[in-house]
Amino acid sequence: MVVPITPAKIGDVVRLKKPHPCGANEWEVTRLGMDIGLICLGCGRKVRLVRAEFDRRFRGFLRREGDAKDTDS
Repeated sequence: MVVPITPAKIGDVVRLKKPHPCGANEWEVTRLGMDIGLICLGCGRKVRLVRAEFDRRFRGFLRREGDAKDTDS
């Protein structure tokens, strides 16, 4: 079974398959490449996942970088 590559960007907030032991299920993407750097938004723990593991655990975007910006001029 082939898992598609998730088009994540630095600053995106994502939901993964299982929550972190602290109870939070929101992660901010901090690094992209062969591995993905994530910060738990509940407790601040930093983790890295191999790209294939991130793509397998990915369940959706909660916030995309660039979408939630203020447009006040």
